[in-house]
Amino acid sequence: MIRVEGITAFVAVVESGSVSEAARRLRLSKSVVSERLAELERSLGGMLLHRTTRKLTLTEDGLAFLGRATRILEEIEQAAAEMSERRGTLSGPVRLAAPVTFGRMHLGPALYPFLAAHPGIELVLDLNDRRVDVASDGYDAIIRHGPIADSRLVVWTLSRSRRLLVASPDYLLRNGVPKTLADLDRHKAIFYTNRGVADWRFATPEGPAVVRARQAVGMNNGDMMRDAAIAGLGIALLPVFIVGPSVREGLLSEIVIDHEPEVEFIYMAHPEGRNPSAKLRAVADHLRKTFGDPPYWDG
Repeated sequence: MIRVEGITAFVAVVESGSVSEAARRLRLSKSVVSERLAELERSLGGMLLHRTTRKLTLTEDGLAFLGRATRILEEIEQAAAEMSERRGTLSGPVRLAAPVTFGRMHLGPALYPFLAAHPGIELVLDLNDRRVDVASDGYDAIIRHGPIADSRLVVWTLSRSRRLLVASPDYLLRNGVPKTLADLDRHKAIFYTNRGVADWRFATPEGPAVVRARQAVGMNNGDMMRDAAIAGLGIALLPVFIVGPSVREGLLSEIVIDHEPEVEFIYMAHPEGRNPSAKLRAVADHLRKTFGDPPYWDG
C-alpha cells in the first residue's frame, strides 16, 4: 500500500535536491526520510531516484510519478484547508520566502499577531535576498520588493513602496548635491547587486530612464547598503522602509532631483495554476491591512 508519508518524502527530496535538506524541511531524521522513500519505491515496484555520492536525479519512473505525487499532496492540503474553513479555523503549514531586511524590519512584526491569533498555522519563513523559484523550491508563495519578471507567477500587491536617493551629509558636502539625472553620472553609487547595476530607474515624460553612475560598492543586502551610505561611500537608491529612520535622524539626506524614482511595490506571488489556500489569502489580507495604503513606513 502506498503511504502518504512516502509521497511527502519523495516530493520533499526532489524539491530540496537532497535527503538531508528534505529531512530538515520535514523535521525528520535522514534515516526516516530514506526509509520512507525506499518503502514508496517498493510499493511502486520501481526506482524513483538515481542515488550517487554527489546528487540525486529522477529516473523515468520518478519523473512520471512526480507530477501526480505533487497533485496528490496539493489535493490533501486543500481538503484539509476546506475542512478548517468549515470549522472557522485556519491551520496547516505555510512556507514563505522573503527578503532579509524587509522580513526583519516589517514582515516579522506584521506576522506575529496573525500567528498568535491563528495558532493552528505552521509558518516556515525563509529570509533570503537571492531570487528563488517559488515552485521548485517548495514555497507556497514569495514576498518581494520591486518588479517580478516570472510570468508563471500570480502576483498580489501588498503595498506601494517609494524609493529615495540618499547619501550622508558628509558625502554631499565633499562631492556636491546632484540636481539632475545627468548630475548622477558624476557621482559614486552603491548598487543592489541582485538586480544588476541598472537598478536606478526614474520616471520621465518620455518613459523610464536608467542611470548608470560609477559603482563605489555593490551589495546584495539593504541594511549594508544603508550603512555604506551612512559611512559616506556614495549615493544609494533605497526603499523608505529601510532608510526612513536614518533620514529622520539626520544620518542620511534625501536627494531630490528633476525626476522621481519609479514607484515599486511589495508583492506576494504564488505559482500560476496552483489554487492558493484560504490561509495564504488570509496572510495576504492581514499584511495589506497592517502595512496600510499609504504604508505606515512612509510616515
